[in-house]
Amino acid sequence: MLKIFLRWLLTLLYQVEVKGLENYKKAGDRVLIIANHSSFLDPLLLGVFLPDNITFAINSHIAERWWLKPFLGLSQIFPMDPTHPISLKNLIHYLRKPSKTVIFPEGRITVTGSLMKVYDGTGMVADKSGATILPIRIEGAQYTHFSRLHNVIRLRFFPKITLQILPPTKITVADELRGKARRHASGLVLTDIMSNMMFATSLYKQSLFSALLEAKKIHGGKHTITEDLDRIPLSYNTLFTRSIAIGNALTKITEKGENVGIYLPNSSKTLNVVLGLQLHQRVPAMLNYSTGAAGMIAACHTAKIKTVLTSHRFIELGKFTEDAQVLSENINLVYLEDIAKDISIINKLTALIQAKTAHLWYPRIQCDPDSPAVVLFTSGSEGTPKGVVLSHSNILANHKQVSARISFNAQDTVLNFLPMFHSFGFTVGTMLPIMNGMTTFFYPSPLHYSIIPEMAYETNSTIIFGTNTFLAAYGKKAHAYDFFNMRYVVAGAEKLHENTRKLWSDKFGIRILEGYGATETSPVAAVNTPMFYKAGTVGRLMPGMEYKLEKIPGIENAGKLHLYGANIMQGYLLADNPGQLVPPSSIYGSGWYDTGDIVHVDAERYVSIRGRSKRFAKIAGEMVSLTATEQLINDVWPDAQNVVVCVPDERKGEKLVLISTQANATSKDLTAQTKGVASINLPKKFIIVEKIPVLATGKINYLEATELALEHFK
Repeated sequence: MLKIFLRWLLTLLYQVEVKGLENYKKAGDRVLIIANHSSFLDPLLLGVFLPDNITFAINSHIAERWWLKPFLGLSQIFPMDPTHPISLKNLIHYLRKPSKTVIFPEGRITVTGSLMKVYDGTGMVADKSGATILPIRIEGAQYTHFSRLHNVIRLRFFPKITLQILPPTKITVADELRGKARRHASGLVLTDIMSNMMFATSLYKQSLFSALLEAKKIHGGKHTITEDLDRIPLSYNTLFTRSIAIGNALTKITEKGENVGIYLPNSSKTLNVVLGLQLHQRVPAMLNYSTGAAGMIAACHTAKIKTVLTSHRFIELGKFTEDAQVLSENINLVYLEDIAKDISIINKLTALIQAKTAHLWYPRIQCDPDSPAVVLFTSGSEGTPKGVVLSHSNILANHKQVSARISFNAQDTVLNFLPMFHSFGFTVGTMLPIMNGMTTFFYPSPLHYSIIPEMAYETNSTIIFGTNTFLAAYGKKAHAYDFFNMRYVVAGAEKLHENTRKLWSDKFGIRILEGYGATETSPVAAVNTPMFYKAGTVGRLMPGMEYKLEKIPGIENAGKLHLYGANIMQGYLLADNPGQLVPPSSIYGSGWYDTGDIVHVDAERYVSIRGRSKRFAKIAGEMVSLTATEQLINDVWPDAQNVVVCVPDERKGEKLVLISTQANATSKDLTAQTKGVASINLPKKFIIVEKIPVLATGKINYLEATELALEHFK
C-alpha cells in the first residue's frame, strides 16, 4: 500500500514517466540494474516504479542515515563496503542467483550535472557474475531540490522526471585479460555503457530553436547567455525577442528553404540573424570573409546563394569596402541597418508577444530535425572549398555526445574568438553554450594575440576553444594570471605541438585537452577529457560513433579513418553541381564519412593521428608522414613555425621541403639534432620565411605553402 501511495504521489508531483518497460522484461532473471545518480530521489524512484522486488546494493554507511531508513523497507537491501574486496565478492555471489539488483556505478550523487567517475569495481562485478546489464537513465531529478546542484543550475520544485530503460546488454572483455587489466577493461566498458546511455536517451531529434526553448525553460528567461564588445548582456528572453523580430523582417526578402549568406563577425547580433533565419526555415550559410570577394562569390555559386546579409559597421571597421563592392555587383547584398529601419514599434511588440508565447505556437510549425540548419564551407587548405550542410539533429547530437563525456554548466563562460564561419566557432563556440545555459562572450577576431588573454581575465572565462597556432600565440603574450579562472582549454583543427602544451602547463598550470574532428562531423569526433586523457592522442571517439580503418599500402598499424554516427553531415554542396546535396558515402556504404586521415585507434578507442592521406609522401617507394616530420622539427626548433610539404622529384618521386621561420636553419643542423632518424624522413630543401601562411581559422594553409615550395624550386 505504501508503494502504491508513493507511486501516486510522485506521479502527481513530478509527472513521472517510465519508458522502455519492454526492455525490463527482456533482461531475464539475473539482472544488474545500473543508473546515473542525479539526486537523493533516485533509489525511491527506482524502488517505486520498477516492477518486482528490487534489491539495492548500497553503501553500509549510507544505509545508516536516518532520512533513508523509512524507505529501506520498500526494497531489499544488500549492504556493502566498497573499500573491502570481500563486499564485492559477496555481491558477485548474490548476482549469480535470480535477482534484480540496482547499483549506482558512480557511487555518489553528481555535483556537476554530468556523469561522475564510474568505479571499475561495478564493471568487475558485472563481468564475474555474468549478470545481464540493464541501463536506466534518470532524467529531471537533477533539477529538484533533492539534487546536489544548488548554485550550479536553476532548481525547480516539481520538474518532470523520466525513467528511461534501455535494451539489456552484457559486459564483454577479452578472454586473455586477467587481474587489474581485466578489472580496468570491464570498468571502461561499463563507463561506455553509461555514457552511451546518456547520449542515446538525450533529445537531439529536434530543431535548434526547439532546443533553445527547452534551455530557456531549464535555466530561466532572465538567465544571461551572450555578450559581445558592445557590453550589452543578452538573456534568453531578449535573445528570443530580437531573433524573432529580425527573423520576421527577413521573411520579406528571403524564401523558405533558401540558403542565405551571412557576411558578419562574431557578435550577439549575428546570432540573432542566424536564429531568426532558422526560425522561419531559411538556412544561414556562413561566408568565410577571409577568402576575399572571389572566395565568397565562389561559395555563393556553390550554395546557390542569392542574398547575403552584412552590416555597414562591420564593413567599415573590418575595412572590407572593396570586397563588399565586388560582392554587391554579383549578389544581392543587404545591410542589416537598412532592415532595422523598417522594424516598427508594432513589429517589436509583436516579436515580444511571440517570444513570450513561443512554447505555445512554435511546436506546431517547427521544422524537420533532419532538415538543413546551416551551411559551412571547408577551409580549402588542401583543395577547392565545399559547402557542408549540417542538420539541426547533427549539431544537437554532437552537443549531447560531448556532454556525455565532459561536464559544463550554467556557471561557465565561454570566450569565443573563433569565427562563426568555422565549424568549431559555430557549433561548439556558439551553439553549444546557448543550448546549455553557459554565457558566451563573442570576440570578433582570433588574431589579437595580446587582447584575447586580457579578455579571458576580464570576463572570468572558464572555457576556450582554439587551434594550436592561436593557443601558442596567446600563451606567449599572456600574463601568467590571465587564465586564472580557466577550467577547460580545448585544442582542435590542427595538431597540438608539444611546445604549446608545455608552455600552457608551465606558465598557467593548464592541461590543454586536444580533440579531433571536422566540419563534416559537426565537428567533434574525439576529445581528451579530464576523466579520460591519454597524451599523444586526440582522445576517445564520441559515444554513438562507429569507425572503420581502411588499410593503406605501406602504412603499418594505422589506416584511413571512416566514421558513422548521428553527427555526420547531411552532405556536400559542390561547385560542379551547385545547390545539389551530395550525401556522405565511402567504401563502407551510405552515411559513412571518409575523413582522409591516417590514424591508429587503440583498444580503448583513443585516436592517434598519423597524418592526412594527402600529407604522406612516397619517397623511393617508402611512405613518409609529413606530420611526423613536422613534429620532429618542432621539437628541434620549438620557438619557430615549421611546415613540411612535398614536391615532385625526378629521381625519387617526391622530396620533402621545410618552410620555417627559424633563421639560418640548415639541413646539416637538423641532421645533427635528430640523430637516429632515417634521412628519408628529413627534408633536404629549406625555405626561410618571416611568416608561415595560415588561414583565418588558425590552420596552416598547406595549399599556399605547397605553391610557395613549387614556385621556389621551379
